Amino acid sequence: MKPENKVNVLECISQEMRDVLQFQLQNAKPLPANSDYGTIRQSYIDERKYWNSEGPEMAKTQSVKITTKYGETGARIYYPQHTTRATLFYLHGGGFIVGNLDTHDRIMRLLAHYTGCAVIGVDYSLSPEVRFPQAIEETVAVCQFFHAHAADYQLNMQQIGFAGDSAGAMLSFATALWLRDRNIECGHVAGVLLYYGLYGLRDSMTRRLYGGSWDGLTQKDLEEYEQAYLANEQDKESPYYCIFNNDLTREIPPCFIVGAEFDPLIDDSRALYQTLREHQQPCCYQMYAGTLHAFLHYSRMMKSADQALRDGADYFCRHLD
Repeated sequence: MKPENKVNVLECISQEMRDVLQFQLQNAKPLPANSDYGTIRQSYIDERKYWNSEGPEMAKTQSVKITTKYGETGARIYYPQHTTRATLFYLHGGGFIVGNLDTHDRIMRLLAHYTGCAVIGVDYSLSPEVRFPQAIEETVAVCQFFHAHAADYQLNMQQIGFAGDSAGAMLSFATALWLRDRNIECGHVAGVLLYYGLYGLRDSMTRRLYGGSWDGLTQKDLEEYEQAYLANEQDKESPYYCIFNNDLTREIPPCFIVGAEFDPLIDDSRALYQTLREHQQPCCYQMYAGTLHAFLHYSRMMKSADQALRDGADYFCRHLD
């Protein structure tokens, strides 16, 4: 699509979203041209430090290293209180190529605080150094480890859930499907919280009309993330990447599906919701007006971001036994 035909997104977003963009602009530290992944990742970590401060205090946090077939995978447990009724695994976003437990620390603290459940952040390996489906397999291994050692870590693993933003939303849903399809027992999956994920659409109206330098989601950006994550052309059709190629007609855990109004990926969320609803699978769709992709990070300034986390927490808690 010619750039002049796209929606002028920056004229449409909410005032609080504009305030975030203005803050970002005033505090921006431009990357050098042709930066490598190490430089890009460090820049992302530095930029997220402000947004991750002042999160809720936890009764305890604990870092754990888990041995998988790929080596060690890090995890961080957030205990909002010493006894919790369920465990929620969180997969961070970042296009599969950036992000870690620190860049999403406040999000995980807020989810732990609002649910009253333990939240475990999974520090899966990033692409392009590793490729699909390693991040999913690492997450499954982390779930299996904590299921086997629940008593050692004072975790209730009888009821679990998955949550994630952007690429992390895809990884969360893909992990839940992987467990189902392989009959892997890690506890009853009571809910999945999917914040503005991508689920395998090749094209859509919003992918054409939205996306720009403000969100790093132009068509070129999306293609680059995909190329970094997937091992080969055939992976594009995998039911754990193109979720619409999986069986979405049965045994889907309750899904809280979130769309950001001016996100080029919002059609992925709408399509997932419509598919699940068509087949009577438990789901809820919530769009947050005036927001851009990644708005969940900005709860220090955006009431809508805090509300989206509260809404997801409420949904998960309602579906606990």
